[in-house]
Amino acid sequence: MALGLMMFFIACSDKHKESVLFNYNGKYPDESAENMKLTMSDSGKLSFIIETPLMNRYYANPSYTDCPKGIKVTSFNEFGQKQAVLSADYAIESNNSTYKASKNVLIVDVIKGDTLQTEEIVWNQATRTVSSNTLVKQSKADGSVNYGDGFTADDRFTKYTIIHPRGVMTGFEF
Repeated sequence: MALGLMMFFIACSDKHKESVLFNYNGKYPDESAENMKLTMSDSGKLSFIIETPLMNRYYANPSYTDCPKGIKVTSFNEFGQKQAVLSADYAIESNNSTYKASKNVLIVDVIKGDTLQTEEIVWNQATRTVSSNTLVKQSKADGSVNYGDGFTADDRFTKYTIIHPRGVMTGFEF
């Protein structure tokens, strides 16, 4: 009987440990993946590499997928060169077309050497645009720093516009 009681407590404690492993902030995902790396291509050409330490999918209504431990997205240009790298502490996808990255969002244009910092961005897959309505800090390769009230960009960050830019801007001599 004592042996049976010990086995019961050991089994219960193992189940508890397992449930803690899959529990995140009191929610239990329907699917979960660790150290995930997703490679996306278009017509056989590398477009994006998405990496995350943890991805959770919830089928509740409405369903969503989140990356509670952060995300890194690397985009490539038409020549296969690394174009930009986005990193954030949190990301969430909903409606299969709207993706939001938040908390310490950093975008580095690898080719130009510019960086963009903000607290939240939204990628609309249908329109292939990225935007933000939060304070933006742009650090250019020439050392100048600009601020704005948000930005809009194409999804590869080859072209972007800062909303209400301010700061010291380098211009051309006439």
